[in-house]
This record gives sequence, structure tokens and C-alpha cells, in this order.
Amino acid sequence: MNTKTNKFLGLFTSRKFWAALFGCILIVIKEFYPDFPLEAEQISNIVYLLIAYIAGVAVEDAGKGAGGLSA
Repeated sequence: MNTKTNKFLGLFTSRKFWAALFGCILIVIKEFYPDFPLEAEQISNIVYLLIAYIAGVAVEDAGKGAGGLSA
């Protein structure tokens, strides 16, 4: 039970989680408020950028576990 709680709380400190949540929020805002000042293409480009960021953080995290990066 304690490890599940730690993993759940660790979610809120995850950079990948916050990037994914931000992307989802942008999409939902655009859907409910069509007058949102960003075009659909701009939002999709932001989401692509967030996907690349999430992938980069995942590679960095995997490198830490493999003894690569020590930062």
C-alpha cells in the first residue's frame, strides 16, 4: 500500500506528467472555447513539442537508471 501511495504522489513531481497534462488542457480548452487565440495548427505544434520533451525526459530518466548520467 505504501509503495502505491509513493508512486501516486511521485506522479505530481513528474515533469512528464505535467507536460502531458498541459497538452491535454490546451486541447480541451480549444475544443470548448473555439475563440481561443491559438489556431488548431499552433496547438498541435505545441503538443508535438511536448511529446518530444516527454520522450527526452524519458531517455534522460532511463540513462540515470543505467548508470549513464549522474546529474
